[in-house]
Amino acid sequence: MGDASNTQPSGHMRRRPNVTFETAAEHATPRVPAAGPFQRVGDLRQRLVGQRYESATHIVVCEADTFLGMVTIEDLLFAAADTQIESLMDRGAPVVAPGVDQEVAAWRAVRHGKSAVAVVDGQGHFVGVIPPHRLLTVLLSEHEEDLSRSAGFLKTTSVARATSEERVPRRFQHRLPWLLLGLGGALLAADLVGSFETHLQLNVMLAFFIPGIVYLADAVGTQTETVVVRGLSLGVPMRRMAGRELLTGVLIGMALAVVAAPFVWWRWSDAGLALSLGLSVFAACSTATFAAMMLPWLFDNFALDPAFGSGPLATVIQDLLSVWIYLSITTFVMS
Repeated sequence: MGDASNTQPSGHMRRRPNVTFETAAEHATPRVPAAGPFQRVGDLRQRLVGQRYESATHIVVCEADTFLGMVTIEDLLFAAADTQIESLMDRGAPVVAPGVDQEVAAWRAVRHGKSAVAVVDGQGHFVGVIPPHRLLTVLLSEHEEDLSRSAGFLKTTSVARATSEERVPRRFQHRLPWLLLGLGGALLAADLVGSFETHLQLNVMLAFFIPGIVYLADAVGTQTETVVVRGLSLGVPMRRMAGRELLTGVLIGMALAVVAAPFVWWRWSDAGLALSLGLSVFAACSTATFAAMMLPWLFDNFALDPAFGSGPLATVIQDLLSVWIYLSITTFVMS
């Protein structure tokens, strides 16, 4: 710790463990004043003079290397010289394990109304103190990250800003590959429609509804994708969204089908066409929800930015599925 004394914790405390990024141990420092529980306030105040610590806002109270509590510097300066440290010690001082996330450590201090947190291992050995200036850094960093997530970014504000302000060549490089993939999907869609040429020639009116089916599937998929990307960016697990989104997609598909089928039957007096369109709308919207939900999740798991890739890729998949579903159903129903 900060000075050599028979009342300070043993050398075990001075060794800072291997730390992981964004853990409590990373922010903890053992370079703080230490005292034994039965040491007198006057003796400790004299010993602190001339010593340099990384933080002197709190005095750690330990017996050997076992953490007992903490005393604030204000209480130490106010107390009478013959008072024992034990009587000033806060035994309920906030404590966290070395591997606890930094945000948890910071909020534990806030909930306890304290400006520092002790880091103690599983055996009760003192590791260090997260001092006030480091807790403030953690809170500011986590606040920035939360604001970034609430805006729909998966990364920090700095990363999102860099993406928004990057030069034209970088924008071109990031976006073109996904759009080339979309172009390939459009060519594949043309081949797919061509494979149903005979069926379309027998009933040209079927071609009139292809843009509508594709649009509805894309619209439903875009809504789902927006909800899922925002949820993932806010830390909502996919298992909490999957069932609800899938059920919502099915219900939307059913509602659109119930509206579309009677209208087509009334407008064109073709029961087969109406039934085909209703079934196609239902199936296309349901599958679009699934595709739009899974792609952002996959991008997030592979640490890819869904802002660039999931939209174009989801559109390609949804369009191909929608066209295939529509033409397959109409072929089966109207043959």
